[in-house]
Amino acid sequence: MNLPNPHKQHPRVSKRAWISETAVIIGNVSVGDDVFVGPNAVLRADEPGSSITVQSGCNIQDNVVVHSLSHSDVLVGKNTSLAHSCIVHGPCRIGEGCFIGFGAVVFDCTLGKDTLVLHRAIIRGVDISSCRMIPDGTVITGQACADALGPITKDLNRFKRSVVKANIELVEGYMKLREEN
Repeated sequence: MNLPNPHKQHPRVSKRAWISETAVIIGNVSVGDDVFVGPNAVLRADEPGSSITVQSGCNIQDNVVVHSLSHSDVLVGKNTSLAHSCIVHGPCRIGEGCFIGFGAVVFDCTLGKDTLVLHRAIIRGVDISSCRMIPDGTVITGQACADALGPITKDLNRFKRSVVKANIELVEGYMKLREEN
């Protein structure tokens, strides 16, 4: 369901994106090519001056919430995965090739390229360098903790890339079904 916000801004969704019938996209939201938006996901840019941009190749899985506060932006970089039930709250910038795990919360921060946030982690008010890994359940609310994070492992980097690949294949499959009907 695509809805305007009170400022009469309508979502802009690529014809090459696949959006579940139960997903809700409201307001000043831009969704690029080859994006998968799963069941019950909500992308909401309805407050004054808010915006959300989801670049190409991303997947926003079931029950994800992306919301942008007044006068703030959320940017989700290319080929990024927002896994089941995570929350991304603006202001927020997520670099290309990132993974945000199940139930994780990311708010008022910047994540560098190829960052992996594992399940149920909380990231708030910090900048995370590229190619870092945030372990399961970790709470990062201070820059010193963010700066001390270790690099992503090769295994987890492969996993992250496989999730993007699988979801792009889903988009292609759903697009074929849509064309057939």
